[in-house]
Amino acid sequence: MILPILSYGNSILKKKCVDIDSSYPNLNELISDMWDTMYNAEGVGLAAPQIGRQIRLFVIDASPFFEEKEVTDYELKNLKRVFINPTVTFLNNEKCSFNEGCLSIPDIREDIERFDSIKIDFFDEEFNSHSLDFNGILSRVILHEYDHIQGVLFTDKISKFKRTLIQKKLNKISRGQIDVNYPMKFLK
Repeated sequence: MILPILSYGNSILKKKCVDIDSSYPNLNELISDMWDTMYNAEGVGLAAPQIGRQIRLFVIDASPFFEEKEVTDYELKNLKRVFINPTVTFLNNEKCSFNEGCLSIPDIREDIERFDSIKIDFFDEEFNSHSLDFNGILSRVILHEYDHIQGVLFTDKISKFKRTLIQKKLNKISRGQIDVNYPMKFLK
């Protein structure tokens, strides 16, 4: 089922999320709905707070960033994943900049600097434990979604000057004064 994505300005997007366990009600259905919602909005990641759930869960499918010939078998296994109760345990010293957007903040993109390599511990949808290294675009997508469960938006990472320049657009998004091709829930 396709769920509405919360817009910029909703207080849930600024709250830290809580861990869950395998008894979380209708978890498999929720994950399935998150995939449907993300694909419908043509995203590469979606975090639970973006659909109104204050839990430490996100999904990614970074395959749109890769051509088949560029992807190794290892990367292919990691392009689509469910992350439950993730914890970033390592960030390398190297950073790179990339123009990011967000399904909760449509039509705004900014260059964001992020760590190029990470190690993250998490559970998958079967509650199997994993500790994996990611780099490049996978690291970036994961860190963007990880920020969501920490109550951080990519707009929190830009300079005050740039934020001032886009504030009117942000206000319009929060009020629903924007056209999007997917369901969204706006502040009233």
